[in-house]
Amino acid sequence: MQNNRDIESILFRKNWIFDLDGTLTIAVHDFKAIRDTLGIPYEIDILSHLDALPLEESATLHKTLDSIERELSKKAVAASGAIELLSLLAKDDCMIGILTRNTQEVARMTLEYAGLGEFFREPAFIIGRFDAAPKPDPEGALQLASLWGASPDDIVVAGDYLYDLLCGRNIGAATVHVDPSGEFRWNEFADLSVTSLAELAEMRLQAPGPR
Repeated sequence: MQNNRDIESILFRKNWIFDLDGTLTIAVHDFKAIRDTLGIPYEIDILSHLDALPLEESATLHKTLDSIERELSKKAVAASGAIELLSLLAKDDCMIGILTRNTQEVARMTLEYAGLGEFFREPAFIIGRFDAAPKPDPEGALQLASLWGASPDDIVVAGDYLYDLLCGRNIGAATVHVDPSGEFRWNEFADLSVTSLAELAEMRLQAPGPR
């Protein structure tokens, strides 16, 4: 169990990297259905499988995946507390980025449909699957750190899935596990666990840290 001082040191870091689907937005992806459509076994990572296929087959299935994700982006709704937390971070001049396994274009569409686009007007701060090796590889997080001139001890990586937390750990950043179910399946890889971004925003508001 972390003490309040440890939590405050995370809450007031100046550089924040967010996962998109299931973190900043309410999860809408049915990964079983996506795997079935693409002909990928349930236990296999989708992107790793596609990238291992012959070039022509991989390109065809990537187009199918892109089409699926574009349709899903139209259903995007901001997660509880997303606007409040991003507003707090922007007010405090924090750097805010996204590291997603979607393409950058789909990510931008998702943000606009969810009403979060105003917080991410700098394209370079949205790292998609063709901009860096997908999570849990740390390449995308390191790209953002380099753009911001930030050291890992002033970065937070927040996400709802194991890959997000491993990515953060891989660069030495603080990690926040966001899990609306409260099960926290990967709690051992998290420095802080919350059920919503609303909870995280309230913690930041209540903490006696810098403003």
